This record gives sequence, structure tokens and C-alpha cells, in this order.
Amino acid sequence: MRSTFSRLREERRLSVLVVDDVRPNLELMEAVFLKAGLEVHAAIGADDALDIYANHQIDIAILDVMMPGINGFELCRRLKNFSEKEYIPVILVTALSDKKNRLAGLEAGADDFISKPFDTQELITKIRSLLKLKELHDQLDHSESIIFSLVITMEARDHYTKGHSTRVGDLAHEFGSFLGFPCKDLEVLKKAGILHDIGKIGLSEAILKKPDALLTNELEEIRRHPALGEEICKPLKSLKDILPGIRHHHERWDGSGFPDNLSGDAIPLIARILAILDTFDAMVSVRPYRGNRSIEQAVWLMEKECFSGQWDPELTGIFIRMMQLMSKGSYTYA
Repeated sequence: MRSTFSRLREERRLSVLVVDDVRPNLELMEAVFLKAGLEVHAAIGADDALDIYANHQIDIAILDVMMPGINGFELCRRLKNFSEKEYIPVILVTALSDKKNRLAGLEAGADDFISKPFDTQELITKIRSLLKLKELHDQLDHSESIIFSLVITMEARDHYTKGHSTRVGDLAHEFGSFLGFPCKDLEVLKKAGILHDIGKIGLSEAILKKPDALLTNELEEIRRHPALGEEICKPLKSLKDILPGIRHHHERWDGSGFPDNLSGDAIPLIARILAILDTFDAMVSVRPYRGNRSIEQAVWLMEKECFSGQWDPELTGIFIRMMQLMSKGSYTYA
């Protein structure tokens, strides 16, 4: 049975956290998982489980539902919250088979259930399936990290744009909050802001740093970066929601932008937002061809040109209002 798991992660044994308030049940599951080649961390109740989780790398958790104090539902919820972006699969072990308790488990974030008395082979099969899913999540996170590191590499080539993508990402999160977007959408906006210029990694450094007006062929080269960025991010399913923002953040409200000459509401909302934020941050940053403007000057200029055809005028008006309110606080650009 060990080979089933060892091929998933050869550098160390995969670990399971087993939680039950009845010691014989705990010892039984511990014996089953040790035989399967897993590293076992056994906890007699939720408090012990939280201590173990805080101090050890756990790949999967098997939780008894009916425990005094913090029950399995609440423990599942806490483990999922503590893990933040890292995916930890959780199986709930319960004698409760009614719909209400199953729904409570799903609401707590449980990935699967097994009934008491459990079938050993069924439990091992469920664990194997969820560990494969975790491996895919981990690989996906690693691939995302590589792409985000490309942004740092790209901006390191040009001190004029250093920090631009991070600032646009942070501002996208702020603006999304101001617009009342849910948390899930705020994360999408922030990722899109950070990665919107990723396509520039494939462009000539000389063109990016050129202080003079660009020649026609150089301008065409620059205009390739939204489509290049989309191609770089497209293989990752976790980034699919940000692709319209990357491809279309240089479209204009009047249809004279690129790469697809979209206009008005045909431009995806995420791209209309990024277009405003990208321009604003460029205004308040030093560029090879000009100095920076103050936040007040940039806001004034955007207010003056709100209906020029570059941006969604309604969104621009909301953004200006947000920046005017923020100027009374402590919003800064590094």
C-alpha cells in the first residue's frame, strides 16, 4: 500500500492528522494509516489537533464529528481558515448520515465523509483521491508563483516601472472594495493588477526604456504585450478569470485601443477597471519621457479627461471620488 502514496511525494512521507476523543478509535485509525505508509499525527480532541497542525506539515485531516467542546464541524472550519491559501483536504468521520449534518459538514469546508463503522479500504481510497487533488493544487500554486516571480524579474529590468504592477494590484483591491465587490472578486482583481503587464517580459528592453517617441514598428511591438501576457497565463486554470483583464486593459471606451478595438460595455469590466488604475499609476510615477505628477494633479487631469473616450466615464468618476476621499487619509505610492 505504501507505493500508492510514496510516488506522490518521494522526498517525505505524506502525513495525516487523525482526531477523535475516543482513544481506541484513534489507535485503530493510527494502525491503519501507518500500515498504508503514512506519517500519523494523532490528536485526542480538537485542542490537541490545532497544536499539532500549527507545528507540523499536515497533508490531510481525518476528523471525528461528535467530540465534546469543539466538534468536528468547527474544527474543520478552523483548519480550513488556518491553512489560508494552502489546500488541506478534510474527511469527516461520523455516524450521522442525515442530510442536515452532511450539509453542515459541507458548509464547514469538508471534502468528503465516511460513516462509522468505516470500511478501511473505502477510507484509504478516499484519502488517495484527495491527496492526488492536493498534489494538483500544490503544483498549481507553484506554477502561479513562477509567473508572479516573472513580474518581479521584468520590473527589475527597468527602475522606472519597478513596483508598478504591485501598486496596480493593491489599488485594484482598494477600488474593488470601494465598488462593493465580494472577497473572491477582490483577489481576482488584485492578481489581474499584478499580472496585467506580464507580456512585457517578451519585449525589447531598449524599447521599454526608450526616452524618445516610439517609431511605428516599436509602437506595434509594445502593443503586443497584452496578447503575450494572455498567452503566458492561459495554461493555468487558476488564472482564467484574469485573462480578459490582461488582454484588454489597453482597450479604450471609444474603441480606438488595442489589441481588439473593443468599445464601451463590450470591454470586460475587469479590463475597464485596470485601464483606469494602470493610467493613474503611470501618471504618478516617473517615466523615461517625463517626470511624475502628484496624486492631486493626476486626479485633476483624469477628472478633466473623464469623457475623452479613454476610460469608462462612470467607473472613472467613482475612482476619482475614491481617490479624493483617500487623499484625506494616508494612501501612498512607493
